[in-house]
Amino acid sequence: MKKNIFSFPIIRHLKILFFLLFGTLIFSQNKISGTIIDAKTLKPLNGVEIFINNHQKSEVIAKDNHFLIQFDSGITTASFFKRNYKTEVLNFSDLNFQNLVVKMQSERTEHIQEVMLTGKSKKKYKNRKENPAYAIMQEVWKRKRTNGLANYDDYQYKEYEKIEIGLNNIDSTFKQRKIFNKLEFIFDYADSANFDKKLSLPVFFNETIFKTYGRNKPDKQENKIIVANKFSGFNNNERMAASAKNQFKDVNLYDNTLNFFNIGFPSPVGTDGFASYDYELTDSLSVNGNDCFKIKYFPRRKELIAFQGDLFISRDTYNIVRATLKSPNKINVNFVNGIYMEIEYDSPNETIFLPKKTYTELEMSIFTKKKDSKSILFKRTDQYSDYLFNQNFAENLLKDKRQTLSDEDLTKSDEYWEKNRDEPLQESEKNVYKMVDELHKVPKFERIINLVEIVQSGYFNAWNAIDFGSIYSAYGYNEVEGDRVRVGARTYFSANDMWRIAGYTAYGFKDRKFKYGLEGKYMFNRDNRATLGFGSKNDVMQLGASLMYDEGIMTPSYGSSGILTSGTNASLSFVKQNNLFFSLEPVRNFVLRMDASLQNISTANPEKFNLDFYKNGALKSGLTDFHTTFSFVLQPGAKYVQYGVDRTTLRTLAPTFILKYTHGFANVLDGDFDYNKLQFLYAQKILLGNLGKTNVNFEAGKNFDAVPLAIQNIIPGNQSYFLSFNTFSLLKYYEFVADTYSTVNVEHHFNGKLISYLPLIKKLKLRELIFFRGAYGTLSDASKNINFDNKRYSAPDQHVYYEYGFGLENIGLGNFKILRVDFNWRGNYLDRPEVKRFAVKFGIQVVF
Repeated sequence: MKKNIFSFPIIRHLKILFFLLFGTLIFSQNKISGTIIDAKTLKPLNGVEIFINNHQKSEVIAKDNHFLIQFDSGITTASFFKRNYKTEVLNFSDLNFQNLVVKMQSERTEHIQEVMLTGKSKKKYKNRKENPAYAIMQEVWKRKRTNGLANYDDYQYKEYEKIEIGLNNIDSTFKQRKIFNKLEFIFDYADSANFDKKLSLPVFFNETIFKTYGRNKPDKQENKIIVANKFSGFNNNERMAASAKNQFKDVNLYDNTLNFFNIGFPSPVGTDGFASYDYELTDSLSVNGNDCFKIKYFPRRKELIAFQGDLFISRDTYNIVRATLKSPNKINVNFVNGIYMEIEYDSPNETIFLPKKTYTELEMSIFTKKKDSKSILFKRTDQYSDYLFNQNFAENLLKDKRQTLSDEDLTKSDEYWEKNRDEPLQESEKNVYKMVDELHKVPKFERIINLVEIVQSGYFNAWNAIDFGSIYSAYGYNEVEGDRVRVGARTYFSANDMWRIAGYTAYGFKDRKFKYGLEGKYMFNRDNRATLGFGSKNDVMQLGASLMYDEGIMTPSYGSSGILTSGTNASLSFVKQNNLFFSLEPVRNFVLRMDASLQNISTANPEKFNLDFYKNGALKSGLTDFHTTFSFVLQPGAKYVQYGVDRTTLRTLAPTFILKYTHGFANVLDGDFDYNKLQFLYAQKILLGNLGKTNVNFEAGKNFDAVPLAIQNIIPGNQSYFLSFNTFSLLKYYEFVADTYSTVNVEHHFNGKLISYLPLIKKLKLRELIFFRGAYGTLSDASKNINFDNKRYSAPDQHVYYEYGFGLENIGLGNFKILRVDFNWRGNYLDRPEVKRFAVKFGIQVVF
């Protein structure tokens, strides 16, 4: 037992003198050494972080169980931290500094499928105020912290990220399947550490080191520079890494809504947390040297899309020191079996926090949520360190370098990674590199990967140079062509090709005509994505299917290649088009594009659809149009896969703004009309916390001159049985035509919140949505009279045309719930001939 040197009645000055002598003796010690072991198994522990004198940054990470630390000043305390272990704190008042044996107690962390908090708080309270956890949470909300990065003129920090993808719940039956014939060796690398004794097989591993530079004054700017990157996994490493990274969202627990899979989860630390969660004070303990309250939280109703877990709150300052978030069993999110997250914060003062470390697991399966189902496990660890503030760094560090993960200069030596990793790799993580090297030597594995890529992209590759497809547009049907087949191809040497040529040919068995499209483009500057392109097309198209017309040659024509249609679709056009374009991205996510197009448009079905128009008193049946279009596209916050001439946009909540100006030239290349058109589009998905998510789409435009039907603004209809976003389900093609127009389409998805109150039905885990669509526009007499069928066309100028209704989504079995059904009602203009007042539309939407 330690002796208290002040327990004797010594006079005051001797007591102080003795204290100073003792303190001098303590602070003269600046070196500690010893070993670290598991308290139960007595086995050595690796990767332990050691914090000296309560410093915010660890002094060393013990790569083996031995440690030796020399400190500039005296050592009074040492804190030993390792994930899944209780933090051990040593106070050196007993003068013992050398040959220490530090025993750490295991803090068992269950797998995300195994962690289940059953029942509610054992103790019932008459009201919230009686609950001691409520009083603590009130203090947290009262002293709500903000990210400390906003408190400085400039900031910089290092981020070490590692992402692992693995196959989960592998058993002996699974290993014996024929698909693994000649691939059995991969199971030698499986990790058997799961508590249910099922194997987890890592198949992809990615490490990245970032350096982030930010400035808050005079304008807020931030740039994230990739310092190093290391791949292991499939052929298309960059695409897989980018897709995996996009599944993980940056989370601020102090926000009211947390974004996972673009679905809003209520935060247990948010100011409205008690609307979704019950809280229970369970313990008081030390975390990283901080005395903390431990509060357990869980959803008030199990049907809610919410979390359960623990909050560790400082007793002194009421900041969140550490938190865990676990999804309930059979979470109502498609393809997701479970979510688990650990978050740690540092709090330099009483108003701010700084991210320290996050660990996230996402378990995903296509078909079922059963506990033992075969699934894919995504793991991500992020560690933040080396914070520096107000350094007045060079301006060029804020310049976007347009890096990709596959850039050659990001490849570093093994020695570099050993030195710069913030924590050593586990044995299973090291094995991924070894296993993949062996896998790529097996032809069967390459064939499996190729099959996966065909299903994903719709194209199959030949000779490592040509892609054939897309298989998803190979067949269609319309009234003019009858059965239609389409075959396409494109050059494809890699995902980051700087140039690409693509083309297709199509044949209609009813009109017995061949159609074609050809497009080529070359990106000659990757830094600002400066790209030149050309194209030519001769095909049947449905021009009344969208307002914001796409100038692209290879874009499939919606409406002319459907399979099932509602009513007769005779209003198809035959379009011969030649296009030349130049695009530039001077600032990330802001694209400037200029198109010059020459097109000839005529009716593809003259017996039932007329595009004839008058020009200078003469009747013409084919329109020649030469125009230029300037487009400005802004998508702040958008993320992409690949950075060659083609790139794929990842799903985010980034808004889209498009402004287009089109000028038509009469008597230039035989153009028939001189005209000016201005169009604007705004689209965004907005998370509304517990209330769900709203999709908003607004468009407006104006033709400043009288033009014929072929180049007029058509309020888009939908004559198929299938959903088509941003069209009107109960409008026929060309039912409304407008010089000036504005449309709005609003959908709100409740994510099952309302249905969760309905007995029995709630077990189906359906999700409800409501929608409203409106359009208003005018059509001048000059534009009406220019058309031969001038009495046939009109605009929604008497009232705002509107549709409304509700839908049910998340229809299916297990995890595979991709069906949606909408019930649509037409609000007005009911006196028109052959009007549909009600329609049911079906759709497939692959969303979480």
